[in-house]
Amino acid sequence: MEIYVGNLSYATTENELQAEFEKFGSVSRATVVTDRDSGRSRGFGFVTMDQEDEARAAIEGMNSRELGGRVLTVNEARKRPERGGGGGGGRW
Repeated sequence: MEIYVGNLSYATTENELQAEFEKFGSVSRATVVTDRDSGRSRGFGFVTMDQEDEARAAIEGMNSRELGGRVLTVNEARKRPERGGGGGGGRW
């Protein structure tokens, strides 16, 4: 199950994020989303846990908890809607 973790401190590393969630079970991946241009954290990330019961316990245990001086928003990640192709918008 993929978990969304919002309101991360910009200083939070992927290793720190993984360590916090491993308190609830096995973490297969922890990612802090960074800005493409600056490389700076965008203040949110994702954690993937294989066991749904462990993931649900992590969501319950980590939501509204403070990490790095920030109160986290933690919930089940929603899939991004498909983006339509095309676009364009120029003149002929």
